[in-house]
Amino acid sequence: MATTKNSAVSEDPVDVLIVLHNKFDLLDFAAVVKVLTSALHDKNDTATKAFEITTVGAEAKVLSSQGVLVGPNLSFKDAYEQLDTYDVLVILGGDYDTVLKNKAEPLPIIKAYSDLQMKDNLRERTLLSVCSGSIFLAEQGILSGLAATTHPDYMTAFENTCSHSSVRDGTDRCDVDEIARYVVNNLRFDLGDEDENPYIRRKSDAGQQRSGPGARKGSISFKGMSRRESVARRAAMRLGGLRVITSGGSTAGIDATLYLVSILVDEDAANEVARSLQHNWVKGTVVDGLDV
Repeated sequence: MATTKNSAVSEDPVDVLIVLHNKFDLLDFAAVVKVLTSALHDKNDTATKAFEITTVGAEAKVLSSQGVLVGPNLSFKDAYEQLDTYDVLVILGGDYDTVLKNKAEPLPIIKAYSDLQMKDNLRERTLLSVCSGSIFLAEQGILSGLAATTHPDYMTAFENTCSHSSVRDGTDRCDVDEIARYVVNNLRFDLGDEDENPYIRRKSDAGQQRSGPGARKGSISFKGMSRRESVARRAAMRLGGLRVITSGGSTAGIDATLYLVSILVDEDAANEVARSLQHNWVKGTVVDGLDV
C-alpha cells in the first residue's frame, strides 16, 4: 500500500513502524502513539485517521524499562520483509548501553531503513527518534553531517557516540543541539522563499505557521499542494533525502511527533491533537532544508 504514496493528496494513512527493543522507554512509546492515533483528517470524524501504527519486537512480549510488557504486532523477520512499505520508522529510548554492547536491535533495522532510502530516493521516508534513541542513530552513522539532539541527561553519551562514529567512518561530525526540543533534517517539501514558508523554524520560538492556499505542506500531505519533483536534487541530499528527526525526552517526543503530523497531514490537525492532549506544543529547530 505505502509504495503507491507518491501523491500530495494521498488519502491512505501514513504507515508507521515503531521498534520495541528490550527495556525500551514506555513513555517514549506512549507519547508517539498517543499523538499519531489522535491525528485525524477531519476532527469530527474518527474514521479519518491519518496514521496506521505497527510495532515490531524480538519476542511475543517485550519488556519496557518500567517493567510493563507490550506485545508487538510483528517479528523482526516479518518487519524486514515489508520494511519498504513504511513511511516512518520510530526509534525509542531506553537501555542504550546494552543495545550498543550487543549491537542489538534497533541498530540493524535503522541501517536497513536508511539503506532503503539510498536505494529508492523517489520515496519519502522519515526516521524519528525519541530521547536516547538518537544514540542508536549516532552509532549507525546516520547523524553524520546532520544536526541532532537527545535528552539532556544523555548528552555526554550522545556526543561521545557521535564522535566515535565520525572517526570510525571518516565522516563529518554531528552538530549537537543541546537546547532544541527536536531537530529536523532533510526537509521534504517545497521551501519557497524563507519569509513565506511556514515550516522554516531555525529557532524554537519562530513565528506562527500559516494556513491557506499559500502554505507549503509535506510532499505526501493529504491536504497539501502539488510539488515539484527533481530526482537529481533528491539523490544529492544526505541519506538520499531521508528525513531525520531527533527529539529530547518523552514530552519533547510529543512536540516532534506533532511536527510530523503538521507536515504529513496539516497544521490544523497537529494543533487539534495538541489541544486534545492539553499540551503546549513547543516548536523545535528545522535545519536548512532542500526541496525536491
